[in-house]
Amino acid sequence: MSMKGYSFTFVSFLLSRSPLKGHTMISSMTTCQILLLLISVLAGFIILMASENFIKFPSVLIPSTTGHHLDTCRKSSCPEIPLRTATEPTETDLKIKKIIEHLDHQIPHRPFSHISTTTSAAHSVARIINPRTTYCKGDQLDIHLEARDYLGRRKEYGGDFLRARISSPDLKAGASGKLTDFNNGTYLVSFTLFWAGNVSVSLLLIFPSEGVSALWRARNRGYGKVTFMGQFVNGKSQVLSECGLVLNTSAELCQYLDLRDQEAFYCVKPTYVSCDALTHMKTKNNEVSYLSIKEKNLLHKYDADIEIIREFEHIMVSYCNNVETVKEKCQIGMKSPIPSGYSLQEKWNPAFCKLTQLSNVTEINNCLKGKLIYLMGDSTLRQWIKYLSKFVKTLKYFDHHGSGPFEKHVLLDAQRQIYIQWKKHGLPFVTNQIYTLKDHEYITREIDRVAGDRNTVIVITLGQHFRLFPIDIFVRRVINIQKAIRRLFLRSPDTRVILKSENLREMHMDPSQAVNFHGYIQYLIMRDIFWDLNVGFIDAWDMSIAYDSKILHPPDNVIGNQINMFLNYIC
Repeated sequence: MSMKGYSFTFVSFLLSRSPLKGHTMISSMTTCQILLLLISVLAGFIILMASENFIKFPSVLIPSTTGHHLDTCRKSSCPEIPLRTATEPTETDLKIKKIIEHLDHQIPHRPFSHISTTTSAAHSVARIINPRTTYCKGDQLDIHLEARDYLGRRKEYGGDFLRARISSPDLKAGASGKLTDFNNGTYLVSFTLFWAGNVSVSLLLIFPSEGVSALWRARNRGYGKVTFMGQFVNGKSQVLSECGLVLNTSAELCQYLDLRDQEAFYCVKPTYVSCDALTHMKTKNNEVSYLSIKEKNLLHKYDADIEIIREFEHIMVSYCNNVETVKEKCQIGMKSPIPSGYSLQEKWNPAFCKLTQLSNVTEINNCLKGKLIYLMGDSTLRQWIKYLSKFVKTLKYFDHHGSGPFEKHVLLDAQRQIYIQWKKHGLPFVTNQIYTLKDHEYITREIDRVAGDRNTVIVITLGQHFRLFPIDIFVRRVINIQKAIRRLFLRSPDTRVILKSENLREMHMDPSQAVNFHGYIQYLIMRDIFWDLNVGFIDAWDMSIAYDSKILHPPDNVIGNQINMFLNYIC
């Protein structure tokens, strides 16, 4: 209620209890005295209401037709963590808490007194368990890894961030390995020998357990690594203002809220400009780190791929006249194991199903005919629409009158009734290039608007833009997307949904930023939360390792194989 409303109610209450016509305690007062008394009481009440020490009324939330909410607030009523309006923990809150508690248990705090007591790749040793002269295609190769520190002593606990890979460069073949951590300084590294030939083994120490512990603790300490700058329209000019998931300021704020999903974003309100006038956004990375100097020194020591010492050379793998198992065609709902497959002659081969290579434009057009395809996510999924536009010439861009690489992209083939759309996911979206917010929506709201049917396909990926923020932001988003998919399946069970995991990115980067360890944790969370849904899964993380791709945007041969698996799921 407004201040005017409160004032009117208070005065009416006094007048209703003043027997002006009787001979009571006011009978000796003149009318002027009564009016002066009321004015004095009213003035005092207004002064009390204006005082910050009297009471703080909550902001009034103004709902909009899109399901988002907009308001302004001051520091006294704006939290320093993302807004959660429910007084009691919701079911989602409890799920997030459980997931984070589990991760805290899996990544315990590992303090260290000196770098010499941390894991050393040069001193650690890998040995083949029950070695043989030759192996057969399909066999399993097991390796025992013993982690040691720089003094040569075996570590007493696990938690090292490792990468295991086998490859045959001449065959353009590669696959990841499965790691089992016994939490006592030893690991089991298991490889499936998917192909015959001369196979090399690579075991990389990316971060020692002490560094992993530091990265996990630092990630969840704050939001200061990124500054968002919002652009507001003010007449014919633009005004820039600081924005973010959290803003620690006493200035008046615009709140952009999704109350159902408990998603929040804030901007400092520009003077004399409406919160509704926010149109664009860009970001900049800050030189902010939540790591101690000692932790930084430790992590910078591991800014290169460090091979763990192996007591063996190449592995010879033969066919051995084995009969290959006939696998079922890849279908939505199949569960993807770890490792999920391998590359051979640059073609991706899932371990759990059979792929048909759709290698020409006619086959791809026949597959896509009559389909509505919605690609929702980051620029690694935007690569799909760029790849298809180059490879399938009948697909033409539709101009949405936008600008920049993050505008909505649409490919059309009117003759075959093919519609393919890419749209960026909702905030946080991190890039120094300005992008529009005029059509901003969270993926959950985009899914809610899809009617869905047997010829509708949704592909989702997210993760890269979340690595710079505390993990609960990502977990909440993934849970909300899972709920939206369940709602979609209730109204349109024939709609097909495919998830593409995030992929690896550059290995040599500032450990305070979006390193692959953070992406790996998100990859595991995504697999777990979506495990029981009837969806397709494209394991871009595993494919990155198999193809030895260490860049944010993989080359066309990797993108082509992702798309081929997608086409097999929908055709």
